[in-house]
Amino acid sequence: MLDARWNSAIRHPFLDAVRDGTITEVAFDRWLAQDAVFVADLVTFQARLLARAPRPAQGVLAGGCVALIAELDWFDVQAARRGVELDQPPLPATLAYRTLLQRLDDAPYDAAVTALWALERVYLLGWASAASPTSPFAEFVEHWTDPGFAAYVEGLHELATPDVYSELIGDVLTHEIAFWDMALT
Repeated sequence: MLDARWNSAIRHPFLDAVRDGTITEVAFDRWLAQDAVFVADLVTFQARLLARAPRPAQGVLAGGCVALIAELDWFDVQAARRGVELDQPPLPATLAYRTLLQRLDDAPYDAAVTALWALERVYLLGWASAASPTSPFAEFVEHWTDPGFAAYVEGLHELATPDVYSELIGDVLTHEIAFWDMALT
């Protein structure tokens, strides 16, 4: 069942439409604005996780925090270029993800870092599935499949304990699917 959720999250119709170039500008821009809201929430969560992480994990998590700040700057540039207002109220899927991140603040460190690994891994693999040299969104796909991001996800994997937290990973995947769905509604 978990494998089916991984597949549904990675091979989502939103990502297929990005790859094929059939996603509407409205749907993509809705997703982009909500992803910026999510990344701002993720910065807060990850900074708190860094503060309680064991010393050997701090380098990976600190690097992730710095990358998230750069990501927010990149969102500002992309939004200006596309004429997208990023100061949007969070939609239900974004609020649900925010609630999950807040719940993870109270979870044991091992659970929280495993959830972080899962959400970053599904994001990387999902965008990799959207890769196409003919997609008008190739710049976005390249950005979210950058080798530096892949290395960060691998660093998180070394900190994660996915066998122990498969139910939590399933929860992350369910939220990710809902987040992709949100763009298409």
